[in-house]
Amino acid sequence: MTADAHPKFKPYTRQTIRQAPQWALLTPEQQEAVQVISHVLPFRTNQYVLEQLIDWNNIPDDPIYRLVFPHRDMLPAHEYWQLRDLVLVKQDEAGAQQLVRQIRQRMNPHPAGQITHNVPRVNDAPLRGLQHKYKETVLFFPSAGQTCHAYCTFCFRWPQFVGMDDMKFDARETTQLVEYLKTHKDVTDVLITGGDPMIMNTRSMEEIIAPLLAPELAHIQNIRIGTKSVSYWPQRYVSDRDADDLLRLFERVVASGRNMAIMGHYNHAVELRQEVAQQAVKRIVGTGATLRMQGPLIRHINEDPASWAELWRTGVRLGAIPYYMFVERDTGPREYFQLPLARAHEVFQQAYQMVSGLARTVRGPSMSAFPGKVVIDGVAQIGGEKVFALQFLQARNADWVRKPFYAKYDPTATWFDQLRPAFGREKFFFEESEQAAPATVPVLSRRVIPLVA
Repeated sequence: MTADAHPKFKPYTRQTIRQAPQWALLTPEQQEAVQVISHVLPFRTNQYVLEQLIDWNNIPDDPIYRLVFPHRDMLPAHEYWQLRDLVLVKQDEAGAQQLVRQIRQRMNPHPAGQITHNVPRVNDAPLRGLQHKYKETVLFFPSAGQTCHAYCTFCFRWPQFVGMDDMKFDARETTQLVEYLKTHKDVTDVLITGGDPMIMNTRSMEEIIAPLLAPELAHIQNIRIGTKSVSYWPQRYVSDRDADDLLRLFERVVASGRNMAIMGHYNHAVELRQEVAQQAVKRIVGTGATLRMQGPLIRHINEDPASWAELWRTGVRLGAIPYYMFVERDTGPREYFQLPLARAHEVFQQAYQMVSGLARTVRGPSMSAFPGKVVIDGVAQIGGEKVFALQFLQARNADWVRKPFYAKYDPTATWFDQLRPAFGREKFFFEESEQAAPATVPVLSRRVIPLVA
């Protein structure tokens, strides 16, 4: 085979991006923004993103460019100029680090109770690298999957990548995960996430997945992998040297009677226009695994309903399943990316109208808020009051799921905690419940269980 048959993954970071030929296409102001903002937010891209996904004739408005490259407006002006002065003028490393820590702390590094309410405890100690928010699903964060092929500027898990070790989820092995699952028979799904687990080689991935196929874990019906590799490095499934081994691993999971679900993160239709990206989808679903498509609605990047419709239609044609349109979370540079919820519903509705029933498996716009996944079902006029019609698709309390409730229509609200109950009520129904704000993770995941060596 030629070298092109196995393109080698080449990442670029703040320290090495100057080596990329495309760096010269940026203005001095754009280059400066990358160097300054990347001290706060993680920056990493690769040659596939640079060469195949970004339209360099449309800078800075190209959606993938905005998705990957930091921009000055991602920080308030006073923070940007203060940090620029410390980094580029005074070259005060200690002062810059102190300011960066302050900025990161105000950015709500772990939204929706990820650290305070989602981490299960055993023998009164937290299980590192696990989250258990909903009783059916446990999240596992392998330490070897704590990076990505490229970083999204909106990423809600940005603390994983910036050296905030006290806010990082990472597990070095699966022993505690397996023991935890043995005593939690209600758990049907394990979601392997990160970072991006697909940055790992197949041998390392097999070391995580193989124990989950044990007979004593027969209640685990679905093994999910959350990944952006389908967009940023589809070669992982096509031409990487262990790509075929990876597909055989998927087939092994399917042969065990379980569902192998690849939770593919897509942000724009262009990510699925490339031949290699489409080939990756076909190879994944060809193993018997499922590929579900999800991603957030983000200002500056994918506000066009036609882009979502194209993405879903293309995915369906290739055998993928449209799954979620999320609302951008309340973390990181949210002021730069957030859209009013009213606009989010409008975009979703317009995109939904453009596709056939096969693509209408998609749900949204959905907010992964503290109490659960809240979907905006619509905007309605009830009893003379304009309201958002809402419901939980998933919740900390299972009794809340699919129970309709209503919020006052607010054209400026961008997140769930900005909404107020409709019809003169002081609280939403779940806020009136004694279980509205549990002290820790769900009761089932608080039981004390023995650990084996």
